[in-house]
Amino acid sequence: MKKLKTYYLHLRHPTTIERKWIFPLAIGSIVSLFLLFLTTLTSPDGTPLLPLYRYYSSYSAANVFVESKLKPLPIYTVPPPPRFAYLVSGSAGDGNMLKRTLQALYHPNNQYVVHLDAESSPEERLDLHNFVTNHPIFIQFKNVRMITKANLVTYRGPTMVANTLHAAAILLKQAGEWDWFINLSASDYPLVTQDDLLHTFSYLPRDLNFIDHTSKIGWKEFQRAKPIIVDPGLYATKKADVFWITQRRSVPTAFKLFTGSAWMVLSRSFIDFCIWGWDNLPRTVLMYYANFISSPEGYFHTVICNAQEFQNTTVNSDLHYISWDNPPKQHPHYLTVEDMQEMVDSNAPFARKFHREDPVLDKIDSDLLFRGKDRLVPGGWCIGSRKNGTDPCSVAGNITALKPTSGAKRLEKLIGSLLSNDNFRPRQCI
Repeated sequence: MKKLKTYYLHLRHPTTIERKWIFPLAIGSIVSLFLLFLTTLTSPDGTPLLPLYRYYSSYSAANVFVESKLKPLPIYTVPPPPRFAYLVSGSAGDGNMLKRTLQALYHPNNQYVVHLDAESSPEERLDLHNFVTNHPIFIQFKNVRMITKANLVTYRGPTMVANTLHAAAILLKQAGEWDWFINLSASDYPLVTQDDLLHTFSYLPRDLNFIDHTSKIGWKEFQRAKPIIVDPGLYATKKADVFWITQRRSVPTAFKLFTGSAWMVLSRSFIDFCIWGWDNLPRTVLMYYANFISSPEGYFHTVICNAQEFQNTTVNSDLHYISWDNPPKQHPHYLTVEDMQEMVDSNAPFARKFHREDPVLDKIDSDLLFRGKDRLVPGGWCIGSRKNGTDPCSVAGNITALKPTSGAKRLEKLIGSLLSNDNFRPRQCI
């Protein structure tokens, strides 16, 4: 009741109640104006008279621009280099060439598997094994492996595909992180340094697959797809040539056949797909190619172009300079010094085929790789002294530091052409 009365009085006499607050409000306003006036006054030396203002000023100077004390985040203009995983394989008598090719390809940031055919002698295999396990840089970085339980490999049969999958599985299990798988033989040789290759590939999407391929198999339909062969290397302890079954078969209808080069640069994601096979396609195609002549020139091509998730990742090139007959025969020409300029002009990072210890290899070493005899190719990671002919790569520094040469410019030109609108289409597998 009392509250209602008070409320009633306020409504009846509002001016009486409001008049009570006029005097305190006037006094407060005068005090505020006086304090505001004092803040504008300073001493003869320019120091504010009010301590509060001085405190605020010092606080502001020390703390308002806090970001000036923060360390700026580094800006990386160059993407980190990728890692390549190499398979370098050879047959009987290729031991020394495997050593040479491995030295020409070596970089501490990469991973390597070396395979010497089971047909080679125990002495040759032991010599290669000792080279791999005793090289001081290989020991330091633990990135070179030799397949000690060797496989019999017949180029025209499926054993080469099986050996490639074997090496890829080892690299997936033991070699940690890597981005691209590259298969080479003792007859291949690089035309650019690894720093050139790593530098150029640093700017590429990691899902690209460089694989020469076509669905226009032409004469191969009659001579390779329809015949049925058996490779004794799958079940025998000694190598023998493939043999043919009299019965022939029709071209598959469950998947489309593709063919191309046996040498390729494949993404890790695609290698995962082939090895793990969460889709049954890689296994189905592998069983089909077990009876296919020259299966290395068709297995990966058919898998990648029939797998929807990888069809649009292919770049139609094997990144090799190869001199073929027209039409191509089973094997290309052997390259010599006379082919040197054409190799350079091709802008390709690799070339084949070479005779063992051909003089052109020495010219490639001196002119393109800057490699001394029996030495690794120098790169940004080599920080040793060069005095008195000392090998700078005997001492390793930052393995991600790259020193590209003119080879990087050539390779960049090739990659740019391959990925141009004229050559690289949204759907490559046609």
